[in-house]
Amino acid sequence: MSDIKSQAQERFGRRAQGYVSSENHAKGGDLERLVELAQPLPDWLALDVATGGGHTALKFAPRVGRVIASDLAPAMLYAARDFIQSKGAANVAFSAADAESLPFADQTFDLVTCRIAPHHFPDVFRFVQECARVLKPGGLLLVQDQLVPDDDRAARYLDAFELLRDPSHNRIYAEYEWRGMFLDAGLTVEAAEGYAKTAELVPWAELQDCTPEVIERLQVMLAQAPQAVADWLHPACAGTPDATFDHRYIIIVGRK
Repeated sequence: MSDIKSQAQERFGRRAQGYVSSENHAKGGDLERLVELAQPLPDWLALDVATGGGHTALKFAPRVGRVIASDLAPAMLYAARDFIQSKGAANVAFSAADAESLPFADQTFDLVTCRIAPHHFPDVFRFVQECARVLKPGGLLLVQDQLVPDDDRAARYLDAFELLRDPSHNRIYAEYEWRGMFLDAGLTVEAAEGYAKTAELVPWAELQDCTPEVIERLQVMLAQAPQAVADWLHPACAGTPDATFDHRYIIIVGRK
């Protein structure tokens, strides 16, 4: 296992319960939008990759025949299982899985989802290829993740900001990069849309147990962001306990 994957497994394992209760992961119209875009059918078999707290798997469970929730971190998977079972969902199974080497046969699933996780993956194109492999012909891949602008300098500044907060962060991709990966994996892009959620800097940093020194550095990066980054993040009250900024996301849908 790569150093990035080992670090992600360890960090997310320690913070598993925090991701179950995280409002950013548990709530929001984006979950409803995923269902609207997928239009799932009752006989579908679905796979949720890097399930985290299990919120996406739980959202789809009443609408499909069966969901397999997978994650690299066993502790995260256990927390998701306890959460999902506490909600009464009986059609969700759980499997430890590396997103870049899925332990499932070709052409198994009608739907594959992955929400707010690919920015941690060392090889995102390999992940997209694996999702395409396990999809049935005509099946759908829905990915939701953070988004950066096409401007590469601004994009890498945003990566540095995220990496300071979470050392298991790898890379965020622009829309054109996501489209290219889907097309190169043999998926036809049917939809791609962006949206923003406002984040409070201090609680966002504390979710990853950032020290006061790291939080201060994040405040400086937010306050001193180049114009292209500021135009993307829309920072407010930078340098204060009330600092906020926008997290930008993409939802992209591909059909095999």
